[in-house]
Amino acid sequence: MKLYGAIASPYVARVVMYAKIKGIDLPPTEAIGGNIKSPEYLKMNPIGKMPTLDVNGQGIGESTIICDYLEDVYPQKPGLPKDPIDRARSRLVARIVDLYIAGAVRPLFSQIDPSKRDAAAVEKAGQEILKTFGYAEHAMGSGPFCVGATPTLGDCALGASTKMMKVILAAGNFGIVDPTASGRLATWWKAVESHPDCGPVLAAYGTAFEGFMKMMAARR
Repeated sequence: MKLYGAIASPYVARVVMYAKIKGIDLPPTEAIGGNIKSPEYLKMNPIGKMPTLDVNGQGIGESTIICDYLEDVYPQKPGLPKDPIDRARSRLVARIVDLYIAGAVRPLFSQIDPSKRDAAAVEKAGQEILKTFGYAEHAMGSGPFCVGATPTLGDCALGASTKMMKVILAAGNFGIVDPTASGRLATWWKAVESHPDCGPVLAAYGTAFEGFMKMMAARR
């Protein structure tokens, strides 16, 4: 079993973190064929995105689906709560990340350079970030993690995207309020960042993502 992708992707980081909390060592490796658009990779995952889990030559794409597969194959150490409502809460947080939070943060990528910045676009992105992180907070159960005393799927998804947001906000110095700076989300972030499984993955992802942003800035 191999995980194709780069840790600089929040979706790859999500899977790596989920594997960690389940006691599985699943480091990402370079895509088969050298990149995610190679014929070899596209044969395994025609979507041409990362990550892809290679299971005996069969490709499984999409980070949440990969996490579902790991949950099915390695049930000994659950990555989801036992209670059905809590399981739904954890999954809902991950779904909110994919459908709303990712889209709220993405516009800031093109606004890093102050000389080319659209103030209205930045203001709108700031409002959307606060709103969508509020959705995630509303979906959470008892803490300090998304649901309860141990990290689950929702923490892995929200953790990686939160780290991405923090790196972008710091790089752009936009003046946007970090929604995890106070309240329930601050308690959650402290728990995730300090967890022995989640923390190192978040640190590795943050370093890799910062490198990616510097590379993109140099290209521009």
